[in-house]
Amino acid sequence: MSIGEMLAATVPMARTLKLEFLEATPEKAVVALPDQGEFHNHVGGPHAGAMFTLGETASGAIVLAAFGDQLSRAVPLAVRAEIAYKKLATGRVTATATLGRPAVEVVAELDAGLRPEFPVTIAIRRADGAVTGEMTVVWTLRPNA
Repeated sequence: MSIGEMLAATVPMARTLKLEFLEATPEKAVVALPDQGEFHNHVGGPHAGAMFTLGETASGAIVLAAFGDQLSRAVPLAVRAEIAYKKLATGRVTATATLGRPAVEVVAELDAGLRPEFPVTIAIRRADGAVTGEMTVVWTLRPNA
């Protein structure tokens, strides 16, 4: 099962928004939100909540790609998030997520018995490439009891 299939199967909101998983590697995750009228805001673009979910989902995809081999000993959890809406989003939008710290550093902290935190940065773009939103989600790997 791919990361996109796994997220779609286990995260109901990803299915509800019909998110499209375009890429999920330890270096980059790209997820798209199709243009759907039922998720528009009052100015005809994707609702802020849908864009937040898109970005958070892209961050989750890269976390699974980078740390999927650690799932037997730790649970990835979002700790906090911040989003800035930069321009009007219209049509299909995509979120591109990247890790803010090297995965080897995060795993080394986990190996040392710590509960590492690490940021994931996300750029949300419309089809013309304009950045419509920027987001950071801070994740942790919570060691299993």
